[in-house]
Amino acid sequence: MARTDATPPTGAPRHPFAVAAAVSAIATLLLAWPALGGAFLVNSNSDQYIAGYSFREFAARSLRDGHGFPLWNPFQFGGMPYVAAMHGDIFYPTFLLRLFLPTDVAMTWGFIIHMVLAGIFTFGFLRAAGVRFHAATIGAVAYLLSGALASYASPGHDGKLFVSTLLPAALWALTLGMRDGRRGAWGALAVIVGLAVLSPHPQLLQYLLLTSGAYALWLALRPQAVVTDQGPVPATGRSPLPRLALALGAVVLGGIMGAIQYLPVREYVAWSPRAGGKGYDYATSFSFPLEETINMYLPQFSGILDNYWGRNGIHFHSEYVGASVLVLALFAFGGGLINRHRAHAWFWLGTLVVSLFWAWGGNTPFYHLVYAVVPGSKFFRAPSNILYVSAFSFAVLAAFGAERVLAGKGTVRYAIGWTVFALAVALLASAGGLTNLAMSLLGEARGDLIEANHTNVVLGAWRSAAAVIATLALMLAIARNKLSPSLSGWLLAALVALDLWSIERRYWQFSAPASQLYAEDDIIRYLQKLDQPGRVIALPLGDNMAPHDPFLMGDALMHHGIRGVLGYHGNELGRFQELYAKNEGYQSVANPNFWSLTNARFFYTNAPGLPFQGSRLVAGPVRNAAGTMTYLYELPGDHPAAWVTPMKVKLDDPTTKATLLNPNFDVRRVAIFDSAAAVDVQPVNSPLPEPVTFGVQVDRYEAGAIDLTLEGPAPAGSALIVSENFYPGWKATVDGQPATTSRADFTLIGVELPSGAKKVQLRFDSTPYHTGQILTLLALGIGLLWWIIGAVYDRRGQA
Repeated sequence: MARTDATPPTGAPRHPFAVAAAVSAIATLLLAWPALGGAFLVNSNSDQYIAGYSFREFAARSLRDGHGFPLWNPFQFGGMPYVAAMHGDIFYPTFLLRLFLPTDVAMTWGFIIHMVLAGIFTFGFLRAAGVRFHAATIGAVAYLLSGALASYASPGHDGKLFVSTLLPAALWALTLGMRDGRRGAWGALAVIVGLAVLSPHPQLLQYLLLTSGAYALWLALRPQAVVTDQGPVPATGRSPLPRLALALGAVVLGGIMGAIQYLPVREYVAWSPRAGGKGYDYATSFSFPLEETINMYLPQFSGILDNYWGRNGIHFHSEYVGASVLVLALFAFGGGLINRHRAHAWFWLGTLVVSLFWAWGGNTPFYHLVYAVVPGSKFFRAPSNILYVSAFSFAVLAAFGAERVLAGKGTVRYAIGWTVFALAVALLASAGGLTNLAMSLLGEARGDLIEANHTNVVLGAWRSAAAVIATLALMLAIARNKLSPSLSGWLLAALVALDLWSIERRYWQFSAPASQLYAEDDIIRYLQKLDQPGRVIALPLGDNMAPHDPFLMGDALMHHGIRGVLGYHGNELGRFQELYAKNEGYQSVANPNFWSLTNARFFYTNAPGLPFQGSRLVAGPVRNAAGTMTYLYELPGDHPAAWVTPMKVKLDDPTTKATLLNPNFDVRRVAIFDSAAAVDVQPVNSPLPEPVTFGVQVDRYEAGAIDLTLEGPAPAGSALIVSENFYPGWKATVDGQPATTSRADFTLIGVELPSGAKKVQLRFDSTPYHTGQILTLLALGIGLLWWIIGAVYDRRGQA
């Protein structure tokens, strides 16, 4: 006799959360077990490999040495603010791991811990929503192993994982607060939002807040739709407005917790290359192609990793939802009025539909509405980032469906429908139908890749069919009472885990420890011995290079304390990006005036022979740790870290840039200040004097601290130019007295010098950072007190 929804399955453990945590840990370790041996969760396509590790190691060293969080990064793009330009999880709690673990180990376990937490939080939310133990466990496994989450390890997007992990935690807190009136839930929600703000990934934060807001409104409007194990929770009849106000207050408090990160960012917006947004085409780049929606069922369709042939050019992540999960999710909508999660299922179906349309981005007209209405959309790209909300929606629906399956509601008709579909897809793939579809879309541009991927599509279609049939077979066995309730639940959870693991394991690629990946060599040792600061232009010339070599294409030199003219970041100062002509093919890099402005003394590359007259090989050839044969050339001319000009003028930016990059202009003869600078200048039509006859000695060069000695007395009307990007927060003293510091030579630091000046000190500090620090600590204290005191009152109320 089949079980009914009114007779819940038995066999739930005595300590359900402990068991769910263990299940989440085991599911994660299916992917993460190499970390137990010290392997580094990174691969050549990962942002962590080419940049993220160096960012984090830089801050970790500063903290370990007792210098606090660094505010300035001198190693990339002529120098840039560290906090304001965002360099990863600076203030997110994962930074604590880096205080007592090697940075690469800490980064790896940051991923692992959050995968486990994603399962625990999803389980907690589902239990609060009334889902029974085994079904909630299945939902947790479905989310934490979903392609959207598990594949974040491949491109190294830990910030995205942090926010995706916090989504079910926020929904859990909202359920307890909105539905049950738990006072402590609001403090918990504030802390969760605060952590999401500090992740820092503003785009995924936006999606978390929108999803949580919609869920809070749904709870307010349909409180009777949420059930517990004991049955439906009756509506209180009270106005939902006070609880909505508390939810809003918690979100605002959480936002204030992120002030230490976002007040500096707010100041930086006008200085970043994204100031003002980049238009609709930019905002819809890396949209989710419509045809790749097939990947949710058949992940091999558009090709996994290096086999990708689709429209986005690169594809280091996965959209696979799980064939078994799809079977369970669709089953959530059976049962009519006796389905205990019917209203809740419709909410998550609506969320799924909206998130999919959002992810499709510019491929449908829907995103025009998003771009016009949703704040911040013009600053973001890759609307497909919202797919973690889609994955969560599928996981919740799968939990609802699993509960019906475990209650014995599976039917032969449902099984036949899915079997026909799965076999039809497999036969279509085997006959070349899906490959032909791909050829009709991109055959001219990617025909070879599509043909090469055909076998993978066929095997993948049969793999998905096997997962579907295995799920259906288990469903029918449960319906016929062939298995005990407890065993049924565990078998279904194992099947979902195996289905997802078989795909997502490909996205967890480990490497040797950082000590080997970024090992020093003769070129690095040569650069570390320089007696005066000098920057290095690192650029590959030709294809003879290891994949994504972090020394030539990233920030590995930063790890060794070597300053680069370029690097890998994406949010460098907009003026410097304009100066090196990023959008014009880096054409300024060959300009000797650019070398002088940027203190570029060396060119590091993978080619023998440098096409600059007067350059000479000073180190190498040597094979670097990435496997590339590299060469270090000294550039012709003298390009010091600072110099004195005998004259100052003011010009508008276009004229300044054109003048500076004119090969006939000598940057040492005149300092060109911003037209708004508060400095005394000479008339522009005055004859240019000859350069001064003395240089500038660098006595100290550290992150945000530069000490200089002029080797001769400064002449009247002169200025000091320092080859470091100007940004608000740089202050100068000359011979112990405050001096006027302004932007000069388009992007550099200019200091007005009094006659006879000898010593100059430059220090960088950030007022928004210190203001944000105070606000963050206050908000965090209030949030924690709200959580603790509320929990105490909740406990007393239950006593």
